Amino acid sequence: MAPTPQGLSLSLCPMSSIAQDEASTAAPREAPDHNYESLRVTAAQKHILHVQLNRPEKRNAMNRAFWREMVECFNKIAQDPDCRAVVISGAGKMFSAGIDLTDMASEILQPHGDDVARISWYLRSLVSRYQETFNVIEKVLRGAGRAPPNPVPLFWTSPDPTLPVPLQCPKPVIAAIHGACIGAGVDLITACDVRYCAQDACFQVKEVDIGLAADVGTLQRLPKVIGNQSLVNELAFTSRKMMADEALSSGLVSRVFPDKVGMLDAAFTLAAEISTKSPVAVQSTKINLVYSRNHSVAEGLNYAATWNMSMLQTQDIVKSVQAAMEKQELKDVTFSKL
Repeated sequence: MAPTPQGLSLSLCPMSSIAQDEASTAAPREAPDHNYESLRVTAAQKHILHVQLNRPEKRNAMNRAFWREMVECFNKIAQDPDCRAVVISGAGKMFSAGIDLTDMASEILQPHGDDVARISWYLRSLVSRYQETFNVIEKVLRGAGRAPPNPVPLFWTSPDPTLPVPLQCPKPVIAAIHGACIGAGVDLITACDVRYCAQDACFQVKEVDIGLAADVGTLQRLPKVIGNQSLVNELAFTSRKMMADEALSSGLVSRVFPDKVGMLDAAFTLAAEISTKSPVAVQSTKINLVYSRNHSVAEGLNYAATWNMSMLQTQDIVKSVQAAMEKQELKDVTFSKL
């Protein structure tokens, strides 16, 4: 299926004019308390953070710092009451070349010791830690975003005790992809809630070309994202490139745009629209969507009923209904921080 002009689906309603105006006039500034080696985080607009993979000279390859800093970054986002939506993109000419093997080869391929059991335990712990780096984007806490974290997985025992323990982020995350998105880059975007791409984007499940099976999320999430196991198998067995038009027709992305600038404008417009809504409603929606994806319809309905027995008591409902009756933009409604 080819994209419609400007990558816009005719079936989609336009964003509110207020959200569009705010997206187009935003002046990004460095986000406080977000200082990283591999990432750049800016406050793009009110309630919106922009997380950039920021190693353009290395094609945004994911080095040791990245795996630690992503957890730290999204831990802070999860607990930031001002943040209501996140856009994640890549600096420079591409989204990401995937894992930085030149930086991480010794950690992955040359573990210390000669005892098979201990080396195996170390490697499973290592892979589990990498998995949690992307799990933090989509997994959600029991209760509000500022609640204590869920128990850490059994094998999340870091070789580096200074690494942060992963929380989970209930804020919607929009991936904006341009250029190549390879290997662990695909792992990353499949954990995001919405995916937009530029026409020059290409996607590649590259792991078989370097002698291993993808183990950080693609094989688990991609079948659920596109709903076509045959296509997933083809991509994973061959590492062939998927171009933007095929990504759109398969459901990997929801919109394609002519270039990076137009794509980012659209991503921020979407984030601005989301940020006008009640954060209770939006974050509750993400929590229920993620839960329902991995459970039966009956289990999802039961979970939603249990969840909403408390969430239905929010004053945000009264404010939203009143705004609708008065034909008032939600952007003009003040919702409390969450």
